Amino acid sequence: MSAGGSRLRQDRILGEAFTTGDLFKLMRLFGITEQTAMRYVGTAYPERTTKLPR
Repeated sequence: MSAGGSRLRQDRILGEAFTTGDLFKLMRLFGITEQTAMRYVGTAYPERTTKLPR
């Protein structure tokens, strides 16, 4: 995949994350891992991620 194709894929995944925020849909639709889907949803909805106290 070219650099442009890779960027397009990332943009499509992020767009879907903004639209649905659904981890499982991202995983099924794009064939990505749970951790990768969580990163995209965390970027789209930072308020959904919690900071654990240290």
